[in-house]
Amino acid sequence: MTIAVRPASVFEDVRTLVGPKSPGANVCWCLSHRIPSKLNNELRGPARGEYVAGLCRAEPPPGVLAYDSDDPVGWAAVAPRSDTAFARSRSIPHVDDLPVWSLWCVRVRPGHRGEGISHALISGAVGFARAHGAPAIEAYPLDSGDAKVDLTLAYAGIRKNFERAGFTHAADTTSVLAGHPRVLMRLDLRR
Repeated sequence: MTIAVRPASVFEDVRTLVGPKSPGANVCWCLSHRIPSKLNNELRGPARGEYVAGLCRAEPPPGVLAYDSDDPVGWAAVAPRSDTAFARSRSIPHVDDLPVWSLWCVRVRPGHRGEGISHALISGAVGFARAHGAPAIEAYPLDSGDAKVDLTLAYAGIRKNFERAGFTHAADTTSVLAGHPRVLMRLDLRR
């Protein structure tokens, strides 16, 4: 299998990865960290998908998608931290004043897990951020050690996957997800 990672500019493919089965459902659409909480709470049902469709038409698009041939099999949300809720987070610290990008959601479709797609997504998100001038990229994965993680809550990623991609521990956080602490991992892109 050859996985290609491309910018998430095709809305239907993004919908396949993060959209609901029912158009009227109020699922995340990977918006909860991207937009202010007030707007996140106001967008209901189909309005959530319409908002994401607009993001897919924007430059830069809202992240990257992994494809097996033409089949979308993975998603990673990546954007300038200043455009996300992480810019104002009380639980995820700022290490310095660099205009870093944030990578906060990695999702692989059921039936495609265990095939290295999350690694391809992380690598693709790094390349995407670098191509858009990011001096560094941060992620806020779970530090689960060898413990199993509930896959529905593993969207933040796992520390060891980011370490494999060259990220290093930059700071501890006070954020906890699925019973595991989250850490701030960073990769300098200026080299």
